[in-house]
Amino acid sequence: MRREFSAGGVVVRKLRGGWHVAAIHPRGRKPGVWALPKGNIAPGEDPAATAVREVEEETGIEGTVVSKLGDVKYVYTWDGERIFKVVSFFLIRARGGRLGEIAPEFEVEVDEARWLPLAEAPKLLAYGGEREMAERALAEVEGAGGTF
Repeated sequence: MRREFSAGGVVVRKLRGGWHVAAIHPRGRKPGVWALPKGNIAPGEDPAATAVREVEEETGIEGTVVSKLGDVKYVYTWDGERIFKVVSFFLIRARGGRLGEIAPEFEVEVDEARWLPLAEAPKLLAYGGEREMAERALAEVEGAGGTF
């Protein structure tokens, strides 16, 4: 079975007194489908660097890795071939950029980027593994109190 390795980010920012996460609406998906930015790890690229790069390409947000949240593992089928995929997710603190300024070459992948309340992300994100990563990010941010 072929294997694929990707990395993504749970990028957070405090807005209007509450923590928010940058989410994407993947092109071609039904309205209301929200996901976390992620993508394939380039040869020789560090997974954390991939996560930061993918966040910026797909959302317009620049960020800094705080910690690794965990891995999501699953099997999917593409053109009749079963593929085992591992996606490493990182908690990323937003430090700049402009949400929604999606790199032109990624507009074929992403329709929209939006800040979602982090506390609601475990219900709003479409995929179970990503909902779990949002829960972990929320626990880490809340556990840090005012020091995050």
